[in-house]
Amino acid sequence: HQQSHTRKKPFQCSQCGKSFRGKCVLISHQLTHTGEKPYPCSQCGKSFRRKSHLITHQQIHTGRKPFQCSQCGKSFRQKSHLMKHQQSH
Repeated sequence: HQQSHTRKKPFQCSQCGKSFRGKCVLISHQLTHTGEKPYPCSQCGKSFRRKSHLITHQQIHTGRKPFQCSQCGKSFRQKSHLMKHQQSH
């Protein structure tokens, strides 16, 4: 946690030299070099490098849209989509 408050990035990728603040982020990054996508969707088989991306994707199958605009009531699957939408008001 303390690393997030500094600008230090002590974890370096041996493939490309890019540095990261946390070991978990480095490990996730390294999957871009191997092409590995260890998180498959049980509904459609599409695979993802990050578990968080799988969770977001799975909302397509459930129809769940947990992010609602307080001004017009329109709902979105992703917070970033809601934030972009809110700029239109």
